[in-house]
Amino acid sequence: MQALILEEGQKTMTYKEVETLSVGANEVLVKVRAGALNHRDVYITQGLYPGVRTPIILGSDGAGVVEKVGANVDSSWLRKSVIMNPSIGWDESMKVQPKNYRILGMPDNGTFADYVKIDSKQLAPMPKHLSFEQAAALPLGGLTAYRALVTKTQAQAGEKALISGIGGGVALFAFQFAVALGLDVYVTSGSDEKIAKAIAMGAKGGANYKAENWHKSLKEQAGGFDVIIDSAGGDGFKYFLDLANPAGRIAFYGGTRGSFKVNPQKMFWKQLSLFGSTMGNDQEFAAMTQLVEDKKILPVVDSIWDMKDGNEAFAHMDAGKQFGKIVLKNPD
Repeated sequence: MQALILEEGQKTMTYKEVETLSVGANEVLVKVRAGALNHRDVYITQGLYPGVRTPIILGSDGAGVVEKVGANVDSSWLRKSVIMNPSIGWDESMKVQPKNYRILGMPDNGTFADYVKIDSKQLAPMPKHLSFEQAAALPLGGLTAYRALVTKTQAQAGEKALISGIGGGVALFAFQFAVALGLDVYVTSGSDEKIAKAIAMGAKGGANYKAENWHKSLKEQAGGFDVIIDSAGGDGFKYFLDLANPAGRIAFYGGTRGSFKVNPQKMFWKQLSLFGSTMGNDQEFAAMTQLVEDKKILPVVDSIWDMKDGNEAFAHMDAGKQFGKIVLKNPD
């Protein structure tokens, strides 16, 4: 089969022939129709991710068709269109990921190939209203957004939500889920164009965090927020305490702008809750895909590239201009 391989000491991948996969008793072989990029993949190629091992096939997100099942797997999965839960080893009974937790695409070979093998319990039927490219965009970003928004902050219809960094995959899913659940949603971005796109998709307003007093603009627009979902951290995080309504909930799933400080007086006097969140468990993955199915949510796809052009797609992500997920497709 053909695959994108990250070799030892390399920062770009090689598209080449690799050994055909065999499946274990509890595994399935999925013919990958499309895979999607995450910043995690880019960080791995840049040596900025812990525990990198090579050679490795990257890719945590994917959609395809089951072509082979192991001896212990229900044969009804054969020829089914599926997506794969990239969050491996996190049972729904656990409040936090276990020590043996791992993510598809590192250390296990991932979806940037003709085929991927995976334990059958990681499979979910592909939502019927999605194309393979749209479905491939969903798993990691959708799961991360769902846990932060629904499990952690317990966002409710009628509340006001602020989603930072709109345009990124997780932020867009958090935005779409919040709108679907009946919240009034506002956004931030460093791009006025991305804010305008979010407003066209249902956002009530937004602010460019590069502008002076951006937080005051949001205060004027919304008054305050019950739920805030952030991916960046950094110096601007302190303004979320001002923007949060009393009893507000703030969840963050990333720290691309670095560490942050919080004012404890504002935290305790306003009775604020601050949640760290990452990925999600099996139950949350099932609930997330059901929400997408029920609300007919369409993942936002920025661009679609041929699998063999993976390095160009990675460069596009690293440039940070995308709005939505970057997808790699295999030939039909």
